[in-house]
Amino acid sequence: MPATIHVVAAVITRGDGILACRRNADREAGGLWEFPGGKAEAGESSAEALVREICEELGVGIHVGGLLHRGTTEVNGRLVDLECRWATLVDAAPVSSTDHDGIRWFRRDELRDVDWPEPDQPTVELLIEGAQPPVG
Repeated sequence: MPATIHVVAAVITRGDGILACRRNADREAGGLWEFPGGKAEAGESSAEALVREICEELGVGIHVGGLLHRGTTEVNGRLVDLECRWATLVDAAPVSSTDHDGIRWFRRDELRDVDWPEPDQPTVELLIEGAQPPVG
């Protein structure tokens, strides 16, 4: 059985926009767009990992909300267990990233205009279909 990697990603919303980042060309899945995030460290909750990863990668703070989607996909002989959670920015919007060469706010109807890694695709479809963060 392949090894499983637990990854958390933030679906950061602002008004009608959804933040996505394009992976650096020299990284695995380079050139594809994704929701920012990463792997949890030992003892970290999903929310703690997201706050840390977004701060490290994008230099901004977030409030982590509820679960949007969680699914497992086989990628290059490994199982990727991707947990996508709603999030909002604490203050300023990111302008650069350590792991990405592009940052963009997308409208829902633009999400299919770019290429996404397979694990992100179910979340993209839910967003296009109108999934909304919980109120309150």
